Amino acid sequence: MVRSSFLFLALFVSPAFAAEPVAVQRDIQYAVHDGEKMLLDIARPTTPGPHPTVVCLHGGAWRGGKKDHLSKTSRYLDVEFGTGRKSLIEWLAGEGYVAVAVGYRLMPKHKFPAPVEDAKTAVRYLRAHAAKFDIDPDRIGTIGYSAGGHIAALVGTTTTEAGFEGTLYREQSSRVNCVVDFFGPTDLTLFIEAEGIETAIFKPLLGSRYRENPELYRKASPIEHVTKDAPPFLILHGTADIIVPIIHSERFHKKLVDAGAKSELTTLSGAGHGWTGETAVKTMGLVTKFLEANLKGKR
Repeated sequence: MVRSSFLFLALFVSPAFAAEPVAVQRDIQYAVHDGEKMLLDIARPTTPGPHPTVVCLHGGAWRGGKKDHLSKTSRYLDVEFGTGRKSLIEWLAGEGYVAVAVGYRLMPKHKFPAPVEDAKTAVRYLRAHAAKFDIDPDRIGTIGYSAGGHIAALVGTTTTEAGFEGTLYREQSSRVNCVVDFFGPTDLTLFIEAEGIETAIFKPLLGSRYRENPELYRKASPIEHVTKDAPPFLILHGTADIIVPIIHSERFHKKLVDAGAKSELTTLSGAGHGWTGETAVKTMGLVTKFLEANLKGKR
């Protein structure tokens, strides 16, 4: 959850990019909380729409990271992969999607469920402004890395009954059509044996220790919200991940399948919490195929 964001970005990078021109808009305000402006960046094709949309959520242990890691170029990408100075959202836009990098509230200033509320609010904002951004409101998916994967999984699995919706644009749905989850924590109770992690991360995030409020830890775990109505999931996880062990994704995938939902789990042998090179290119192909089948091809 704390690895450099360029590794997360590399998951989608290939040496060649689509030639379709794109337009980028930055720092669009989608909400305000106690005077703090919540912003997002949008990259979209310049061809006529409406287009399917991908909401992108950065990692950073719910404490760090920012939308810019997904919406701006990185020297690491340019040097290591020859990306032509294209960001993740620019690449997705070149593939025919409206791609949105969302900034969300971080701990310790903000506690759960603030980041999930922000992600859901961003989805509803995009639906409310679909015509403005050339968005097809019936085709919205989400991608998240690490902590962002946890948030994306909660966006995909929770309904209004969970209480994570926030208060803005309530006339719109926060439902998404598919989810790509990169090594996101799905069962927060699995961390309780590691006292240092609970102290450093989950007490600031949730406001209490597990022994004080076990139900809150379960409520914050995507695995606890799985039903047959969950959207299709693509889950990707390295077998050597010591930050978020692969058991999170294995159990989550099994629960989705057992519930009757659609889930694909790809495990990457020897990979840790992020990967690069040929493995990244392979992963990009899997994501492209998944989005084409579950978002771009749906009308």
